Amino acid sequence: MKCNYFLSLIFCALNVSLSAQEKPDSANADNERILSADSLIITDAHLDSIYQSLPEVMITGQRPIVKAEQGKLVYDLPRLIGNLPVDNAYDAVKELPGVTEMNGGLMLAGQGVTVVLDGKVTTMTTEQLYSLLRSIPASRIEKAEVMYNAPARYQVRGALINITLKQSTGGPSSWQGEVYGKYQQKHYEGFDERASLIYNGNKFSADFLYSHTHGRGYSLTDKESMHSQADGSTHLITTDEVGRSRRHTHSFRVGADYNIAKEHQLSFVYNGSYSTYHSLMDIFGTQQSNTRSNSKDWLHNGRLDYRTPFGLKAGAELTYYRSPSDQLLHSVMQGEELAFFTEDCQRINRWKFFLAQEHNLGRGWGLNYGAIYTTSIDHSYQYYYDTDAKTGSNTSIPDNMKSRRREQTLNFYAGFNKSFGDKLSMDASLAVEHYKTPAWNQWDWYPTINLTYMPAPGQVWQLALSSDKDYPDYWAVQDAISYLGGGYSEIHGNPFLKPAQEYQIQLTHVLKSKYIFSAWFTHTKDYSTQTLYQSQERLVEIYKYLNFNFQQQAGLQASIPFDIKQWLNLRLTLIGVWHHEKDDDFWDIPFDRNICYGIAVLTNNFTLSKKPDLKLTLTGMARSKATQGIYDLPSSSYVNAALRYGFAKGKAILNLYCNDIFETGQIKPRIRFGTQNVTNNYSCFREFGVSLTYKFGGYKEKKREEVDTSRFK
Repeated sequence: MKCNYFLSLIFCALNVSLSAQEKPDSANADNERILSADSLIITDAHLDSIYQSLPEVMITGQRPIVKAEQGKLVYDLPRLIGNLPVDNAYDAVKELPGVTEMNGGLMLAGQGVTVVLDGKVTTMTTEQLYSLLRSIPASRIEKAEVMYNAPARYQVRGALINITLKQSTGGPSSWQGEVYGKYQQKHYEGFDERASLIYNGNKFSADFLYSHTHGRGYSLTDKESMHSQADGSTHLITTDEVGRSRRHTHSFRVGADYNIAKEHQLSFVYNGSYSTYHSLMDIFGTQQSNTRSNSKDWLHNGRLDYRTPFGLKAGAELTYYRSPSDQLLHSVMQGEELAFFTEDCQRINRWKFFLAQEHNLGRGWGLNYGAIYTTSIDHSYQYYYDTDAKTGSNTSIPDNMKSRRREQTLNFYAGFNKSFGDKLSMDASLAVEHYKTPAWNQWDWYPTINLTYMPAPGQVWQLALSSDKDYPDYWAVQDAISYLGGGYSEIHGNPFLKPAQEYQIQLTHVLKSKYIFSAWFTHTKDYSTQTLYQSQERLVEIYKYLNFNFQQQAGLQASIPFDIKQWLNLRLTLIGVWHHEKDDDFWDIPFDRNICYGIAVLTNNFTLSKKPDLKLTLTGMARSKATQGIYDLPSSSYVNAALRYGFAKGKAILNLYCNDIFETGQIKPRIRFGTQNVTNNYSCFREFGVSLTYKFGGYKEKKREEVDTSRFK
């Protein structure tokens, strides 16, 4: 009996070993059993189980989804999202451990993070980049590289997430593709359609992507304000704002790679988008107002890359962006009237050129250096036209604005990496940068150090020291005044806004290739954010970007997965942050504020059935109250649910979802500081949706880099 038992074990082990050698390491293999599922907001490395069984014997093997390389954590992102209702690259990035979405942006360990495709940093803004990520099928992702501290050779400072897209050359030519459709209901309806096609040849490959997003929007905002003025008077202002909008966005991209020889490649990619937005806003209460706004956006981005087998990389990129808009406003408040028509436009021309070289010196040593030159010209204007000239009621209409503003950035960097055996490695670099605008002309230097120690298989310690600079949006530095909320709210530009300088130390520990723990401290000099201030001279509230003395954060984070047999996977993520901000010259009310807050996210993924493939995901998030400048941010929470059904031999996926089931996700920020007293109650609606994805032609996908548009209007 014992002999038979041990023979069974031996045969089972041989079967597992042979199966692992014969099967491709792909999340799309038909005979693989994928058993991972993680959170909608913060996720971690979960493990895929592959097992073979004999009578009375079962062996379960797990393969880690995260591994460490020099200065980075590499995640098998397709496995990590394999059972989740994730259908685009943006939502896939949110599944990485430590990644959260706050205020419409992605954060890594509480800090801003740059997302790039295939290691290529482009000149699109963050908003345009996120739109592009939402248009890329999640099935095209090969892996994700997470760097809490990116070395200078990546041409990015600070935290970086590099999404590598699947590529295929060699062998017979093939066509693959994917179509996608989505309907959502959030008070009003919205739609997404997407089509993707890729061609793989022996030396040449190309891909095409088109997406269309459109629908209607609806919002309600109740404002309560006690507006104090310098003469000692106090005005009670209560308004009810109703906003309706409709939008259309067309995004498209075409890319091509030509392999001249092994590791000798010429690449080109074009990204474009066109969008229209129309809104109607009516305000009732202390202020009576109606506003009609229209805007259009055009984006054209082209990039050419050349890579050689001896470590040389060169590239050039051109970005053109144009955003004209108009606004017709009529407002009456306490006897004062505004009636005008506004036309404004932002036009950006930006060029980027880079040259980089890497050397493998042997004995674990590597050397890299390069130069990056970026220049941009911002042509912007804003014109006001009085529509009620007879009454002369528009005495407070601001002056017209027209500007031509040029920026130049020249960056030189050098770095090295060294492996000290199999357990310890180091990556260090130094970048020197010259930044020139009409307001600033300065040199800065940015050191970066990464240490990685792997004492045992599945255990990783990473220590990162970094520095970074955050540049303001183009429109934020224009000397312009715009109207918001019917005229009571004004948006002011700040031509003297400084770039923020950030310094950070981060310690990360990976335990058993799946438990992630991290601690960090960040000091940001000249930190800036848009804040509200109730004017002491006029009945207006002013939104303006201002530089603080500093912002500081210290934080702890833990991401812990659990498995309950084969039917339930849970992931718990806990984040604790100490937040400190100080500004000695914030209007007439300097502040020095600090607070501790926490975030908890729990994701439950239930395997309801394997045949048919049916899975249910429940996600809950809770955040305690926090602060931003003089804002008090109340606590918030949400519960999301999604049902995923796979059919047609894995080629089709149907997702049904409901987000923010209890309508608790939207915060209601308020200010109770010094002379400032205002509360904004924003509407919150649950969202229902259904999406269908269908892949054809085998679909061995690929994709390309993103474009940085974070600073455009």
